[in-house]
Amino acid sequence: MSHSGTTLILIMTIAVLAPLLAYAVGRKLPVPLVIFEILLGILIGPDVLGWAHPSELIDGLSELGLTMLIFLAGYEIEFGKVRGDTLRRSVQAWLIALALGLAAGILLGGGYTKGVFIGVALTSTALGTVLPVLRDAGDLHGRFGSVVMAFGAVGEFGPIIAMALLLSGRGAGESTVLLAVFAALTAGAVYWALRPRPPWFSAVIAKTLDSSGQFAVRFVFLLLALMLAASQALGLDVLLGAFAAGLITRLVLTGAAPESGPKILEKIEGVGFGFLVPVFFVVTGIEFDLDSLLAGGRTLLLLPLFLLLFLVVRGGPIWFRAPRDLGRRDRACLVLYGSTALPLVVAITTIGVDDKTMAAGEAAALVGAGMLSVLAFPLLALKLRGRAGAEPGEESESGPGGEPRGEAPRGGAVSGSESW
Repeated sequence: MSHSGTTLILIMTIAVLAPLLAYAVGRKLPVPLVIFEILLGILIGPDVLGWAHPSELIDGLSELGLTMLIFLAGYEIEFGKVRGDTLRRSVQAWLIALALGLAAGILLGGGYTKGVFIGVALTSTALGTVLPVLRDAGDLHGRFGSVVMAFGAVGEFGPIIAMALLLSGRGAGESTVLLAVFAALTAGAVYWALRPRPPWFSAVIAKTLDSSGQFAVRFVFLLLALMLAASQALGLDVLLGAFAAGLITRLVLTGAAPESGPKILEKIEGVGFGFLVPVFFVVTGIEFDLDSLLAGGRTLLLLPLFLLLFLVVRGGPIWFRAPRDLGRRDRACLVLYGSTALPLVVAITTIGVDDKTMAAGEAAALVGAGMLSVLAFPLLALKLRGRAGAEPGEESESGPGGEPRGEAPRGGAVSGSESW
């Protein structure tokens, strides 16, 4: 059997084992699934057991996995919650974080280009990791959940825009024009998505939903391919196209098939979370430069420093620009959730290493810090959030028993992804 075939079998074995481990450990400590996928990837990778090795096929599947991850993150954005003063504050917080991140990155990297990679990575938020934690805690549909959604959405979309502007190798003016063209294309697609669909469209969706035709699923992947092609044709990062495709898909399904939308999403998530996304995270572990990290010296020192910078660069502006109606503990929880980062950190560092701008050890330290943030920050936020509801007068958003005022009780149904 070829190396690619063996590696793919190992990857899918880990994809099966990781949820079992997460379930077993989760009864005592809720550890995100992605941690097991990356750690087991490191275990079978060249630096430990040496069983799995990257190849062109494996790298291609990994890129598809990252694309699906960002697509599903875009789908999660609820426009009704990401707007108004909260949206303005989240954008302001991210812009401040970008300035701080670029300054810190340039100082640490010793140059502009490497500093941009580090700085942009420090401004990201792993919204896909945070959402299931909020869902399981019953906070997703309350006031606190809507604030986290807004800050997290900007923390995912902002770095993608920054990558397109700052890491494209073009001048700022040219990049801005190309982004404006892509924005116009996306706006046109959104306008089309908001228009009523003809009756036959919904009828075909309903008729083929449980047949081999699968019209809706194929249509969603066509939208994804079109947006990826548009971003690539304009010389922009394909992650921007994937995120935009997720936003558009939500609008189309909400308007054309409101009853079938959740089932369609389940089918798409089956492809994404059942196959492609685990490949991405396991390959991240396989390609993780553990030797450079364990060699000590500057690389090892960078790991805790990057972890601290996630809190300072991303979390600091969030603390100061958080909505005024949040109490101190909810504000602290928002900082912890907003400072949780990993998927975009992996994407940005992968580009940096491929471009020979970042050293493998620096990328490993940044990814390692992201892994620690995913493991520690949501758990700390859960503990703080659990205590917050017990303090009278501390949470202006909460009513008796800690439930958000004017919101449905916690534990209700959640629209969108159930697998994050």
